Amino acid sequence: MVSTRSTLERLSDWYLRHCDGDWEHGFGFKINTLDNPGVSIEINLEATELEKVPFAEIKDDYDSQNHWLICRRTDTLFKADGAPSRFEDMLRIFLDWADVHRTI
Repeated sequence: MVSTRSTLERLSDWYLRHCDGDWEHGFGFKINTLDNPGVSIEINLEATELEKVPFAEIKDDYDSQNHWLICRRTDTLFKADGAPSRFEDMLRIFLDWADVHRTI
């Protein structure tokens, strides 16, 4: 089923589902720019249903300057970096993975 919600609405919904009066004080997500140019996303997975869920790295660099991206997870973070044109793709990759493992 295709969602009619925008990517930013989906991200907001994911965030709000985890806000419980405590979690949001120490965890959440960050979006930054890179100097190559690019966009960086970090989403904290601690105390979420994704905390222990594996994520297979996704790397797409078919046009290394204008259309690259890499999505991966560390111990506690989902991390994505990519060309500015791939910002929404990076968010969708996270949200699609999160939706598969949604428990709340």
